[in-house]
Amino acid sequence: MPEFDRGPTAQFADLLTQVPDPPVKDAFWFDWGPIFYRGRLDGSARVLVVASDPGPTERIAGRSLVGNAGQRVQGFLTKLGLSRSYVCLNAWAYAVHPSQAFAMKERLDDPEQKRWRNAVFDRATDPTLQAVVAMGFMAREAVRLWAERPQVPLVEVPHPSSHDPAALLDAWRDAVTELREVVTPDEDGDNTGPNYGTEFLESDYSAVPRCDLPFGAPEFLGDDAWVRATAGGPQNSVSRPSPDDKHTLLWKAPS
Repeated sequence: MPEFDRGPTAQFADLLTQVPDPPVKDAFWFDWGPIFYRGRLDGSARVLVVASDPGPTERIAGRSLVGNAGQRVQGFLTKLGLSRSYVCLNAWAYAVHPSQAFAMKERLDDPEQKRWRNAVFDRATDPTLQAVVAMGFMAREAVRLWAERPQVPLVEVPHPSSHDPAALLDAWRDAVTELREVVTPDEDGDNTGPNYGTEFLESDYSAVPRCDLPFGAPEFLGDDAWVRATAGGPQNSVSRPSPDDKHTLLWKAPS
């Protein structure tokens, strides 16, 4: 492990060069490489969101939680009054094949994986942190294994892509109510707006802020409202083909 005596962003970059090979490469879309974070690494994050693993849109963006699930998470953060003071990480930096998800949950405790992941979590958080939100079973396990987790409120909720929308909405509604009591909104944020209702609405989504994405990203990346507008259609502008050859992504731009 290196000595960390520069800035938080430089410290985090040092850790990224040390990411170990996944323990079971066949369980991951390994050839696409890792995705590490989205949000603030400058010591201003008040909420840490931990999810599972990156998906196709995240690979295109080079950032975590950018696709349909990420836009749901952004809507969640918006309800807390946060426009930028957050950081989003994953239990795995590589995309996990869904059929291998429960097996890979058990591998989160592998010593090298745990050491590296906990070091990333440590360096991505600062005394400004006010809450940790673990979304889904993989995230809950990763946070449980985080030995030096800051002593701030931990809220555990279903993953944004949960197939049980009623349970997701009930849990997210309660989480927003709880977190509004402990998280300080950004100056341009509003934590007094509507909470979740009984179904997920387009107004419960928020576009991923441009400051979270690499320079030069197209305007529609991180805002799939145009995709969701087609009833019964896809939810993301980026997808994998079927059957999946593990080496192809399909990315569609709006007409």
